Amino acid sequence: MRACARGRAYRQQVYSPDRLRFPLKRIGPRGEGQFERISWDEALDTVATKLVQIKETYGPQAIWVHTYSGHAGLFHGGLIVRQLLRSFGGYTSCWGGASAEGSVFASRATYGTLSTGHTRDDLVNSRLILLWGVNPATSIYSTNTSFYLVQAKEVGARIILIDPRYTDTAATLADQWIPIRPGTDAAMMVAMAQVMIAEKLHDRRFLDKYTSGFEKFQDYVMGIEDGVVKTPAWAEAKTGVPAATIVSLAREYATTKPAALIPGYAPGRTAFGEQYHRAASTLAAMTGNVGVHGGGSAGFERGPVGPMVPPSFFETKDGATYKEQLKALDVARRHHAHPHVCRIWDAILEGTAGGYPSDIKMAYIAFANPLNQLPNTNKGVKALQKLESIVVQEQFMTATARFADILLPVSTIWERNDFARPWLSGPYFLYLNKVIEPVPEVKSDLEICRELAARLGIHEPFFDIAEEEGIRLLVQGMGDVMEEVGDFEKFKREGVHKIRLPSPRLCFKKQIEDPESNPFPTPSGKIEIYCQRIADLNNPDIPSIPEYIEPWEGPGDPLREKYPLQLITIHHKTRAHSCFDNNPWLNGLEPQSLWISTGDAQSRGINNGDEVRVFNHRGETIVQAGVTERIMPGVVALGEGAWYRPDKKGRDRAGSPNVLTRDQYSPGGAFPVNTSLVQVERFTQEK
Repeated sequence: MRACARGRAYRQQVYSPDRLRFPLKRIGPRGEGQFERISWDEALDTVATKLVQIKETYGPQAIWVHTYSGHAGLFHGGLIVRQLLRSFGGYTSCWGGASAEGSVFASRATYGTLSTGHTRDDLVNSRLILLWGVNPATSIYSTNTSFYLVQAKEVGARIILIDPRYTDTAATLADQWIPIRPGTDAAMMVAMAQVMIAEKLHDRRFLDKYTSGFEKFQDYVMGIEDGVVKTPAWAEAKTGVPAATIVSLAREYATTKPAALIPGYAPGRTAFGEQYHRAASTLAAMTGNVGVHGGGSAGFERGPVGPMVPPSFFETKDGATYKEQLKALDVARRHHAHPHVCRIWDAILEGTAGGYPSDIKMAYIAFANPLNQLPNTNKGVKALQKLESIVVQEQFMTATARFADILLPVSTIWERNDFARPWLSGPYFLYLNKVIEPVPEVKSDLEICRELAARLGIHEPFFDIAEEEGIRLLVQGMGDVMEEVGDFEKFKREGVHKIRLPSPRLCFKKQIEDPESNPFPTPSGKIEIYCQRIADLNNPDIPSIPEYIEPWEGPGDPLREKYPLQLITIHHKTRAHSCFDNNPWLNGLEPQSLWISTGDAQSRGINNGDEVRVFNHRGETIVQAGVTERIMPGVVALGEGAWYRPDKKGRDRAGSPNVLTRDQYSPGGAFPVNTSLVQVERFTQEK
């Protein structure tokens, strides 16, 4: 395991002169960042008083609690804050994961589970690897993915990357780069299926034995349903990928055994992103690559090594009910009870009059920077201005923190103990040992919640628990983790436990080897290419089989006449979402810039390094241009996470892409941050 640049620069976060070092109270207009220092007693008394006032006046549902991924540990995290507010009487929460909600929906519909991946060491068994919208050289995408891709390449695997950008992964690992228009990936996959069917390259034995509903998908692909055969030529007009390239890729994927299609989450963060993910899983089934070494199900990619979080930790009956709701495919019903996080700004602005479940008056935000990271930042500014009270737990004066009424400074992962495990359930666990004493007057999340619990009259054993005992209970609650770790004291002392795998682990291996005894966890017991649960929703925007649906703000949208460029929001090499944007070691490594093709730049009189204005009807941002041949014409890219910094005219000067993105989630719940149309002009400084 090797640290990336962000990990190596973390020490600059701990010792940064910009760290919040004591509680603050807002003294100026909200959003202008004017605060004064106050004591912890005053800060916590104010927060507790406001919580009681809001609850007694409007009910607990008037409190919106927002915790997200801005913390590396599982103990000092959103679980603690949510447990506090649950014990207080409840709160309004949102649903929807920014990373992969489209993949979550698709995997639950197709496979009935999110555990669909192989451990990455299985890549060495692949003869062909399709990286679809995956850039592990920058975003890691499960620890050591790049390392195992190199190993696979060394033993002869061919790697093909499909992406609008010629990424670092393409440059260092790929044998072929296929650029594609954002939001059209499902069209290309459907056309690949058409080639396989027409040329009888699909694995009929596998489809008959392990899947249900393929015939309905075949009817759609071959035009029986609508009279339109989904040929490569049909797809070329939508995707920009030459028909010959689509034919070649379809043949290669169908005939090279075994082959792994790894669908990245970025193409699913689009207007109908769940269709791309369902189409990917269908191709994996059509080629017989599910549940075999060197193959892959092209699902959510969670590995077969246990849960990401403990299934019952802090869970109440209400929490269990909510968990069941999240597993359901009825997105509209879920949204009615708990707003999708993409629509939280409307939920605040419109409330029950707009059909939302509550009238939100207060926000409690921790481990998150929602103003910066959720779509439509300018609407977010209006929403935050409307609230009666905002409490933020933070380490720095982020874009969201500037809107707080009370700011509570929290410790970093180096200043407390915690437990962590990797994204996508990689084969190791971490005990995060405390390294240094916290900065004076900075508290841990547990300490803050413990002191608030006392003020709110909450008397629960958890808030009296010692930190180490709490972490031990967390690890024990994860079952297989504790069984694997064994000696907890040794685990704590060494700080890391690696699972020694005698061979790669696969999801669905048992289902393929013995389907009678090990059915897939779907209602049919098979891979559901046709999903009756989706059909029962009777929603034309969520078809029962994978289909290509023209996206709004996509290649065919009339809005393109005014805003002709497709914006994608990419993971930036120097940030983990919005974390590290203020890190001096990282700022010079890869400055924030707009990726724009040479042709698109020249037609606008833009040179490399020029300041440009990127805008649409939602907002605008000023950023320097990065003119390059590494992005396809008609597409521009901005790194997500740059801290929103408006000037006096309200224009963002940080290159923050969410001033441009639309706050409408896809029918399956995916974030639409790669479905936005923009225009770019050279920026001329006013006199």
